[in-house]
This record gives sequence, C-alpha cells and structure tokens, in this order.
Amino acid sequence: MPTFTKLPSGNTRAQVRRKGVYASETFRRYRDAQEWALATERRIDLGDAPRRSKVKDPTTFGDLIDLHVTDMKEVRRAPRRSKAFTLDALKTKLGKLKLKDLTRERLIQFGKDRAREGAGPITISMDIGYIKLVVSHAAAVHGTQVQVEPIDLARIALKRLGLVGKGRERDRRPTLDELQALADYFAGNQRQIIPLGRIMRFAVATAMRQDEICRIRWEDVDARARTVIVRDRKDPRDKNGNDQKVPLLDVTGFDAWAILQEQRPFSGGSSFVFPYNGRSVGTAFRRACKELRIRNLKFHDLRHEAASRLFEAGFTIEQAALVTGHKDWKMLKRYTHLRPEDLHALRPKNIPTTLDLAFDPTPADIALGAWASPEQSAQRTTSSFSGQRSLPPSQDRERKALGLDSRSA
Repeated sequence: MPTFTKLPSGNTRAQVRRKGVYASETFRRYRDAQEWALATERRIDLGDAPRRSKVKDPTTFGDLIDLHVTDMKEVRRAPRRSKAFTLDALKTKLGKLKLKDLTRERLIQFGKDRAREGAGPITISMDIGYIKLVVSHAAAVHGTQVQVEPIDLARIALKRLGLVGKGRERDRRPTLDELQALADYFAGNQRQIIPLGRIMRFAVATAMRQDEICRIRWEDVDARARTVIVRDRKDPRDKNGNDQKVPLLDVTGFDAWAILQEQRPFSGGSSFVFPYNGRSVGTAFRRACKELRIRNLKFHDLRHEAASRLFEAGFTIEQAALVTGHKDWKMLKRYTHLRPEDLHALRPKNIPTTLDLAFDPTPADIALGAWASPEQSAQRTTSSFSGQRSLPPSQDRERKALGLDSRSA
C-alpha cells in the first residue's frame, strides 16, 4: 500500500514500495498523489519502471505524438516543416484514438480513407511510417504499453491493396524552349519582385534546391576558391549541421559565379545572396508554368536538369556528388536522366576487340533456304573476308553431307 505524508508546506508526499522498487513524488493536491501512486503500482506489477509525475501516462495516439515532439525538442532535433506538418495532420485524424484501438483494422481503414481523399501511395506510406515512428519511440523510450506489430501488418495489407508503395522516379527535364520561355517571361514581368530568371539559371548551374538558394550568405562565398557553403543542407540522416562547400562552376550552360556577381547589386545590402522566401520562389515558378502552359514542371526538376547536365559534361559520380551534395551515390541515380537519343553522339575512348566470325552459312541457314536468294549470295560474297578460312571438322562434315565445298563462300 502507498504511504501519504502531509508536509509543512501543505503538499502531499506519496511513497510506493512494491516488489523491491521504491518511488516517491510530491504533489500539491492529495488526489493527484493518490492517482500517481495507483498508476505507479500498476506499472511495477507489469514490470515497468515508475514514471515521473510530470510525465502523463499517454492514453491516446495524440499523447504519443506530443511525447515524441517534446523529446525531440529536448535533444534539439525538433521536427522540421515537412515532418511537423505530417504529425499535425495525423494528430487531427487519429489524435483522439485510444491506444487499445490502434489496431491493424483501424490503420487499414485509415489508409483507405486517405486514398479516397486523393493521397497517393508514397504519401500514405509516409503516414504509416510516421505512425510507426511515434509508437516505437513511446515503447522504446518511455516503456509505453503499445504494440508495433499491427502497424507492420497494416502496411503489408495496404501494400497488397496497392495503396502504399514507393514514389515513382521523375524523369521530367525542361526543354531549351521551355527554359527560354520562362526566362523571357520573368524578364518581362514588371510585377515580379523576385529575380526568378536569375534564380532559375543559378539552380541549373549549382543543382541547389530553392530553400538552399535562399539560405546562402555572402559571408560563406569564397571568391578565391569560387565556392559557397550551404548551411544545414538537406540529408535524410542528419539535417542539422550538415554544412557543405559547393563549387560555383560553369559547366552546365550557366556560369554560377557570374550569376552570383550579377546578383550582388540587387541583394539590397542583405547578408543573404538571394534574400527571398523559398516558398515564394516555388509559388512564382508554378504560376509562370501555368500561364505559359508548361505542364508537369516543378522547380525541383531544375535540380534534376543540373545533375543530368553534369553527367553529360563528363563528370564522374564522385565529382557530381560534390556539387549535388548526395552522400549516398545510389540516390544520385534518381537525379540523372540522360536522354537516350544523346548516346548516339558519344564516342568511346576504346572500342573493345570484336570476334572474327565466319560469314559462311550455317547448316540451319541452308536447311531453311535462307541462303538461296541471289541477293543474299551477292551480299555474302562482297562482305566476306578475303582469302580462305578453315572450318571446324564438325561443320566441314555437315557441308560435305549437303554436297557443298567447304572452301566455298
């Protein structure tokens, strides 16, 4: 049984001794002390460690989300925009769901509902992934009694139904006519404050994302080495402190260093090279594509275009990765979309040695009558090697059996 002691301050101290485990907490209200003591005894009976009074026992999925976000903020890894948006959406849809109701059937229904709302396989897959992340975090870090297995089973079921899956790799590259049309549009738009034409050219020259372009600072530009440091560059494993030095090259058809110098008088004394909001850049780019009737083109496709041009310029994977910032070279393949028709213009440095194959008809050619036409015979004669060549004994016997001279072509 728990012990409750009234302190001179008016607070109540609750003490629990059970199965060799001791826990003590102080509360302002006696009722709170009773509730904590009862919950602590239950946790000890289940083999779990006692929980501090400031930590509320989670009862809903929304509580698990709050717990995860709080813990991540404590270690200075607060969710960024994309993750925070997804967690908020999940809290709105599933936040009131009791932990005991977080079943396989309920998650499958959640996936079906999201599909009816228009969410694609990759979006639903990310939703299920974040649900598992939050639940696993609560179970591993706080010992919350919640099952992870139903989430895995729900993912398998949704995959069988075709509702979750990997995203399709985009191979959209802007044509020269589209780039020219966009440049002319931005140059002639008097209402456009953001220099979209310059930013567009800089994106193709550096393979930077729109947010990265709007984050680079003049103090991080090295004029002597012609490089710029991109702070906190996007990385699936570690976004914070992922600073990378990017060379400002002139190999993709646009000179990154020249564009930077062109922008300097227009930065308005700001510490940022392009002092604009990344979202506004994306919005203006989409608006321009809509007015010009350029379909299925996103600003991020300019990064694809830049990566492809690096390879077309003869860069190796290692060299291209220094520009694009990819640490995993396998991921770089997604952004490399060489046009098949461009391969005809390539000239290999070394042509492999070919085989000295005989041009004489095989027994199968003769049996099928493929060698009977005069045109083929004439073509065979002109394309044959000069001189006579010996045939293998087996083929020579076959030719003699058919009444042919083994030395004839």
